[in-house]
Amino acid sequence: MPGRIWKSTAVLLSGAALLLGGCGETVETKSPSAAQSDLSGVTLVLGDQAKGLRTVVEAANALEGIDYKVQWANFQGAAPLFEALRAGAVDLGPAGDTPVLAAATGGTPLRIVAVRRSQSRGIAILVPPDSTIRSVADLKGRNVVVSSARGSISQYLLIRALANAGVDEKDVNVGFVLPTDALPAFNAGKIEAWATFGVYQAFAEQKGARVLISGEGINTGLTFITASDEVLTDPLKRKALSDVLQRFAKAFEWAQRNPDEYARVFAKVNDIPLEVSQTLRSWGDESLLPVEPRDVQALQQVDDLFVEKKIFPHRVDVQKLTDAQVFFRVPLTLTQSEPAR
Repeated sequence: MPGRIWKSTAVLLSGAALLLGGCGETVETKSPSAAQSDLSGVTLVLGDQAKGLRTVVEAANALEGIDYKVQWANFQGAAPLFEALRAGAVDLGPAGDTPVLAAATGGTPLRIVAVRRSQSRGIAILVPPDSTIRSVADLKGRNVVVSSARGSISQYLLIRALANAGVDEKDVNVGFVLPTDALPAFNAGKIEAWATFGVYQAFAEQKGARVLISGEGINTGLTFITASDEVLTDPLKRKALSDVLQRFAKAFEWAQRNPDEYARVFAKVNDIPLEVSQTLRSWGDESLLPVEPRDVQALQQVDDLFVEKKIFPHRVDVQKLTDAQVFFRVPLTLTQSEPAR
């Protein structure tokens, strides 16, 4: 199997603040004086999953010229990332909609500060190329593997797809398998249908897997940047966080303008074939933007469904999880040098 990518078990932003009209609450901070505005002593610990964020940021040289320091902390999935956020070991964490909700449900002190948008093509239910399963309705009585666990974006797709097709969930045999284990089993013909995402999906499609249905029009397509309450209440760290989010946004813009170069860098960093990286890029690269009311509403709908299905034990108020003032778009020119090799 390819190298470092298999260590990941997940698979996983003008000069005034954007106010969302009641869409979110802001953590109170102390206003720093001019003497307290020096960021040279600030270090932000940036959590990441499978180097997904770090890859685009470094490929675009987005952190050149910063006045503060950054450290990267890479995690195999959202669960350990949010454990670190809860413990104060990281200041920032990117994750999909359902992992963010799961962490908030469990009491992790986090706030949503930015959103990454995609088209949800990178989530799908796959079947082998010669499968007799031709529609979601054909999943009745079949075995479906979901990656990676209860409450995942893949499970959300399956639940919604079955409901849209008029299939009772009880009539489908659902199991949960980590994507690192599910991929070889799927390629060996041992899985009838597989709800998965991202690079694992791209690997399977490269081997001929057929997309039964993708997440387009079903999943939110949203990945959120979250920050700890602690970093948001520290005036200097909050200022540094605001700047780093601006730079993240520019990095994603660079990736959109340079898809071939980004695909090459992503393949090298993650030790995967270039054609797999190109498949991922063909699904559309993300943008990093301020959180809008529609994002809050979409995330709340996901939470409400999982509470209804008793996947989550209680409802969370997404509006109260959102800090809409830390990231607002301002012009920012990055110093562009030779991209990362």
